[in-house]
Amino acid sequence: MLVAESNLKYELEDVYILSTGVFYFFEDFIISEINEGVHFNWEAAQDIIELALNHYGSGSKISYISNRIHSYSIEAQDWLKFFKQRHTLRSFAVVTYSKSGLINVMMEKIFFKSKIKTFENLYDAAAWVSTHKPTIRDKSMVS
Repeated sequence: MLVAESNLKYELEDVYILSTGVFYFFEDFIISEINEGVHFNWEAAQDIIELALNHYGSGSKISYISNRIHSYSIEAQDWLKFFKQRHTLRSFAVVTYSKSGLINVMMEKIFFKSKIKTFENLYDAAAWVSTHKPTIRDKSMVS
């Protein structure tokens, strides 16, 4: 389900449409919908990081939902660059709609410093990030 087709659109604070995808900014989380065929890497991530810093302010703890409605690739090891720059997330959720999407998340978990919570629908992911308030280093997070 696209964010634009959901009831979540009524809670939006801002939307950024970039060449890599659409990024929806809410009160304390971001939902991404990366475009079909994109190779999402550190360079592309920096654009979103800059937008998030401008929107939420430095030091804000936000959550990130990757709504994987399209097929695209991720440079999974670039998560190491994210953490090396001392960036943090409160929590990270992935909405995946296929078995191959789950396999991709398993590969991404190798480089991510904490757990990634997976969901089969956008509403459950949004509810979880809205109620789950640990920092990314919280070991109680489940996947």
